[in-house]
Amino acid sequence: MAQALDIDHWNLECEFNNTDHRTDLNGIDRLIVRRGQPFSVSLYLRSGSYQPGVSSLDCVAETGPQPSEQYGTRASFGLSASIDTSCWSAAVTSPPGDIVTLSICSAPDAPIGRYTLTLGHSARIEFILLFNPWCPGDAVYMDNEEKLAEYVLAQDGIIFRGAYKYPIPTPWNFGQFESGILDACLRILDMNPKYLKNPGKDCSGRRNPIYVSRVLSAMVNCNDDKGVLLGKWTGDYEGGVSPMLWRGSVEILRNWHTQACQPVRYGQCWVFAAVACSVSRALGIPCRVVTNYLSAHDTNSNLVIERYVKENGEPIQSKEMIWNYHCWVENWMTRPDLKSDFNGWQAYDPTPQEKSEGVYCCGPIPVRAIKEGELTLKYDAPFVFAEVNADVITFMKKKDGSTSKVSSDALVGQKISTKSVGSDAREDITHLYKYPEGSAEEREAFKKADHQNKLLQQQQNQGLHLNIKVTSDMRKGCDFDVFAVVTNNTQSEKKCRLLFGSCALSYNGFMGGNCGFKDLLNVELSPGGERKVPLRLNYSKYGGQITEDNLIRLAALLLDYTTGDTTLAVRNVVLDNPEIKVRILGEPKKNRKLAAEITLQNPLPEMLENCCFSIEGANLTGGGIITERLGPVGPGEDAKVKVYFTPTHSGLRKLVVDFDSNKLCHVKGYRNVIIGK
Repeated sequence: MAQALDIDHWNLECEFNNTDHRTDLNGIDRLIVRRGQPFSVSLYLRSGSYQPGVSSLDCVAETGPQPSEQYGTRASFGLSASIDTSCWSAAVTSPPGDIVTLSICSAPDAPIGRYTLTLGHSARIEFILLFNPWCPGDAVYMDNEEKLAEYVLAQDGIIFRGAYKYPIPTPWNFGQFESGILDACLRILDMNPKYLKNPGKDCSGRRNPIYVSRVLSAMVNCNDDKGVLLGKWTGDYEGGVSPMLWRGSVEILRNWHTQACQPVRYGQCWVFAAVACSVSRALGIPCRVVTNYLSAHDTNSNLVIERYVKENGEPIQSKEMIWNYHCWVENWMTRPDLKSDFNGWQAYDPTPQEKSEGVYCCGPIPVRAIKEGELTLKYDAPFVFAEVNADVITFMKKKDGSTSKVSSDALVGQKISTKSVGSDAREDITHLYKYPEGSAEEREAFKKADHQNKLLQQQQNQGLHLNIKVTSDMRKGCDFDVFAVVTNNTQSEKKCRLLFGSCALSYNGFMGGNCGFKDLLNVELSPGGERKVPLRLNYSKYGGQITEDNLIRLAALLLDYTTGDTTLAVRNVVLDNPEIKVRILGEPKKNRKLAAEITLQNPLPEMLENCCFSIEGANLTGGGIITERLGPVGPGEDAKVKVYFTPTHSGLRKLVVDFDSNKLCHVKGYRNVIIGK
């Protein structure tokens, strides 16, 4: 007859298990394991000893407030001769005696979250179960150690911002293993409306990374729920902080978690995406942040962005816009609900733009579905397809109320970028979203997507060609020239009017004040001739207009007097901030105090006041932020501080630095530091 083991006390062997399950960076004070992979606990018996084939142990694993075997949130199992990694199982791996080593394995499709494991009548242990991208049976399995190191374990990274002709790498501290972050991530799942409405069903859904990603897409913004971030895209950030201020996700997630789930103010697209990436990685889903330059926001799903200009070339603001760039995230998983062609990277977007199934969320949609024009697949394919493929049509609105079409070479979905695996270089992944322009495959994808506008488009070789050229040296604080270049490709003389203007621009397409304007009523061009018209941009004029994005929109409008045709050229330029120099003093070693000297030169022709350096880094600054304030810094002078910190783990880490002042806002810099053991 089977004899139940009489357990007195136990040891969860957290250090061994967490290290084996690659969760030790969360700490070793509690048990955190990944699904489909065995872990061991030591059981100390009160009486008797373990006898193979005689001893028995009833095990029950439960998660959520309404555990049920029907929902897969409760599993009952006994001792087996050996571990079966395809389901919940337990086996003794030690010889007979009064100390028992029990190996336990969860099912590779078990719901993630907080678990209680009851062993017999007296032992009740708690642990956290995460997705396991190292387990071939898990839907998030990724068969590449370098990619896993980047997309799951890397606590810092690079997000690309700036402009498509000038991508700017911005450092970010994802910090998914910092103290308290995993708890905040699990609380996000517990605060989602689906859980509050039906906790049993929601906890069951947590077996599925598609479901979890969709929940995160809705919960990282607070538009319909007690989500993490409140978005704001205008310059007044009263009652919160500018999205530019954040250097990482840790402070955001901690603030939300400790302040009764009140939304953190404020986020914009790269902040929403970065926080979603931190949460995905914390839960064990491979994730990366993606930037789409010249990203279309199509509000009526017709795959066309209509934009309007006045007769003087001045743009008219509209709801449908082309964002200078837009960031979202990709999670790695299989799609058993679709054909196997659609396994792999799935795009999802936590920035609240349009509603999906009545909620502000977007995705996950297979990146491959966007490339192939498969717009009927779940979730939200048409919106993402438009972001990278929409057509742009420009109209001129005349004083009499009539409109006329303006020819314009407007680009959408350029230089889709993410951080490279194992380096800070930019990886261009446009080819994963789009076929080469003009290719037969591209036309096939447009046919599937019913993108008639692109299919009907003919390349016109216009008689007059207009484009905008800039110099490489456009630094904030300097005066510089930009150029409208007009070329006459016809056989006849041309007389034209050229309007060349500039205005401040925010990254999401909102236009601000005038930064410089020129109107030439009589531009004469001989056949084959070219005219280069400069426009001087002076800091005294643009300095008070530009936003923290440092963007200026250049627009040239050419009117051909002979034919009445108008041509528009638009180009966004981003001004360089000064470089932050970080010098590490001494040899970086784990648990040894380290110093860094941080310097920035004031490039402006005016005094900087209220100067402040903020510094943070995963496993470098103790999960917190070092703040150093300085006195006024004159033109050409250096702002300089020395900071001290103690690294807690060895390996490659990023020290992320932000400089802020009254006139020079949120300049970002970083230094990679290799911490020795």
